[in-house]
Parts: sequence; C-alpha cells; structure tokens
Amino acid sequence: MKIVILSRDSTLYSTRRLKEAGEVRGHAIQIIDHMRCYMNITSHHPKVMYQGQPLVEVDAIIPRIGASSTFYGTAVVRQFEIMGVFTANTSMAISRSRDKLRSLQIMARRGIGLPVTGFAHSTKDIDGLVDIVGGAPLVIKLLEGTQGIGVVLAETQQAAKSVIEAFRGMDANILVQEFIKEAGGMDIRCFVIGDKVVAAMKRQGAPGEFRSNLHRGGSAARVRLTPEERSTAIRAAKAMGLRVAGVDLLRSNHGPVVMEVNSSPGLEGIEKATEIDVAGKIIDFVVKHATPDSDDRDRIKY
Repeated sequence: MKIVILSRDSTLYSTRRLKEAGEVRGHAIQIIDHMRCYMNITSHHPKVMYQGQPLVEVDAIIPRIGASSTFYGTAVVRQFEIMGVFTANTSMAISRSRDKLRSLQIMARRGIGLPVTGFAHSTKDIDGLVDIVGGAPLVIKLLEGTQGIGVVLAETQQAAKSVIEAFRGMDANILVQEFIKEAGGMDIRCFVIGDKVVAAMKRQGAPGEFRSNLHRGGSAARVRLTPEERSTAIRAAKAMGLRVAGVDLLRSNHGPVVMEVNSSPGLEGIEKATEIDVAGKIIDFVVKHATPDSDDRDRIKY
C-alpha cells in the first residue's frame, strides 16, 4: 500500500516513527511537506501536485498538520478526500478540533465531562465571566495557544481581571476555566485510535508549574485508566470526528474532565512512557480502513 505522511519536517520523531512502522510492514511510505503541495481543483480530474508532479496511486494519507498551517494543511487533506483517498483524520475533524471554543461546545452538547468554562467578548463582562467559573483561582487560555503557551493561572480576582483585560486589549480571544486544584498539576494523555484507547500516560508538571505539557518540562509515566476515563476519551474523539486523537483529561472531584482533543498528537512521549508501538497501531488502522468498500465519511453535522 502507498501511504503519504503529510509533515513539514521529516526528522521529527513522530514522522520518522510512522515511516519506520509503515516500511517494516512492507508499505511504500512517502513524506510530503503539505505546504509545498499545490492543487488542481477541477470537476473530473482533481489533483494534488508536489515538485511539479501529481501525487498518484496514493491509498491513504496520515496528516500531521501543525496549528500554524491548519488552513492550508486542511485544504490539502480535503483535496485528497475529493480524490477518494482515505485519510487518518478528515479535514473537517482537524478543523473542528483546532477551534477550542467550538470543540468544547460540541463536547458539551454530547454531555462529555468538561471544566466549567466561560467565554465573553466585552471587558465589561469580566466580573460575570469570573463568577461563572467560581471565582479565583482560575485558568485563562488563549484560543490560539498550543503546547501550554498562552495559558495563565490567575490566583486572585484582581489578577484575573488584569490578565483578561490585557488579552482583550490585544484583541485576543480567550477562554476562562475553573482551576482543578485536586489534579495537582497532573493530566492524562489518552491516545485514541478508532474506538479504542491504545495507550495512556500521566504527565506531571515541573515543580511550581501547573501546566503538565512535556514541552514545559513535565515528566511522563504509564498510567492505568478507569473505565470512565477510557469511555470519556473515546467519546471525546468521536465527538470531534477524529479517528486518531490525543485526548487530555484531568482527574477532578466530579470525574474525568476533557481539557483538549489533539488531532496531531505527538508519539515520542507516549511511546517512551508506555513502550507501546503506537506508530505501528496507526499504520495498522489506516491499512485496515483504506479499502474501496470502507464507509468512513464524517457524519458530524456541526
């Protein structure tokens, strides 16, 4: 089978592992920079071009679309979809998960556990926004932030007002969420493929750091999930329409709550923490479902 990995950097751990896992299984793997692709958008012979040549006889693609290239990257994925090529994650699902506000609204509609979250436009409504999440301490998040960047813990009411006013003064869109103190700076990354959690790790923030992202100096270890945590992760991925997803959970006093659903979850941390061949499981899933008779359309309506 010919599988294309859409990635801007062939040296990244996740990209390399997917290529290795595919080649070990006897598949032809090609890494393509999606930002260097261009498209022939026509009714009967749509094409994706790369280095002057059409990408033909592609059986499946695995998108590794970074947040900064979401718009163009999803356009390339969509073009492959038009050509009838199976994709590990659809363009719509990727776009849906990248919009933090939209994704929370979708999960709320599905009854999935979430931190109490507030969203407003006017700085005149800050007091009401803070009240929604139960007051300080609270977490303020930039909608466009990734890897823990643009996430602030405001420990007092006045600090919260100052940070919100500063962000809104830059015309930045923000979310305000309750601070789950009992999580103790620890979250759980669940790696979902299809309808299964294939691996899970707990990430502990560095001393004095409430964010548990590995990019921020956190540590990772294998973790055993409860049935409720496993079910919540699978439901969250399905709500986004994602076939491959990293679902980040917090353990709260009222059960697991979803912080984020990632459409291009990294493999390095979870493979090293769990010693599970996650890349191989992604390849196996793609190969199984990239068949002419497979009906894998995205049926999410919002």
